[in-house]
Amino acid sequence: MSLPHGISPNVETWLVANIPGATAPFSYTQIAGGHSNLTFKVDDAAGHSYVLRRPPLGHRLASAHDMSREHRIIAGLAKSNVPVAPALGLCTDEAVNDLPFYVMAFVDGHVIRDKATASSILQPQGCRRASESIVDTMAAIHAVDITSVGLQDLGRHDGYIARQLKRWHGNIVEQRTRELPLVDSVYEELMTRIPVQSTATIVHGDYRLDNCMVDTQGNVIAVLDWEICTLGDPMADLGLLMVYWTGPDDEASAWSNAVCTAEGFLNRADLAQRYGEVSGRDISQLDYYVAFAYWKLACIIEGVYARYLGGALGDRDPAELEPFKLQVDGAAQKAASMLEKLR
Repeated sequence: MSLPHGISPNVETWLVANIPGATAPFSYTQIAGGHSNLTFKVDDAAGHSYVLRRPPLGHRLASAHDMSREHRIIAGLAKSNVPVAPALGLCTDEAVNDLPFYVMAFVDGHVIRDKATASSILQPQGCRRASESIVDTMAAIHAVDITSVGLQDLGRHDGYIARQLKRWHGNIVEQRTRELPLVDSVYEELMTRIPVQSTATIVHGDYRLDNCMVDTQGNVIAVLDWEICTLGDPMADLGLLMVYWTGPDDEASAWSNAVCTAEGFLNRADLAQRYGEVSGRDISQLDYYVAFAYWKLACIIEGVYARYLGGALGDRDPAELEPFKLQVDGAAQKAASMLEKLR
């Protein structure tokens, strides 16, 4: 059986030597990929299943896609109330698989990515429970005692939003393919309106329904993709969830996914209210964080658009890439509209 790109024959020897109970031979199935870390389901001869994460192919920057850091986060969170896949082993010897990788236990559940799947697997009762559980789990992430789980030095504790704004705007400046006056003006206003940050908590950084695994009842049983997790302002996670989530009665977001419009899912305002009640946090400045999240989304999509214009997908007709351009403009407009409410 041929190995997928990203898996060396040396991995088999490492798994047998370092993962208790792992039995050769192994089969590998890629379950996620693209520009982010590559994720493989690993099945062994004894009927065990694992998950292996490694950086994307061709990646060589030590500062990004840090496997040791990601492994450290989920290993630390295993000591908390946050559901994560158990961390089983970390390989930093690049002779094994070209780049570091880590292995987790396989969690058997569902990643809900579309409306049809939500309706058929969860049904209305499960969709409601998933709405409640995603909020309760986010509150649990923000309630983690970072010192007790050994993550107090994961990142700077102060100035999270300012650093995020400068980072993403810097990326836009470097990759600029066109003038983006609205993105620039929203950046300036966001910088002048940054709320006072509360105590630093763990911030997932990309918290949304399809980065969580749920059971058939809708309970979150594992939070996935801790790649950009750091310490900072917990309200940034809530603001981003508002952008990624469009409930049955919500106005459409700039993020085009209708999964949460399925019957049973709560609306954004219900999620926000529940978060305030469960976490005990003041959510009165949520509009700012939603504006920031829309602006950040505009920056992320513009970066993708710029890479595709540069040939990341090969030679493409610019008209094919027009939807990315329109999403950037739409997200920037949403950010500006949210800021209007603050004036």
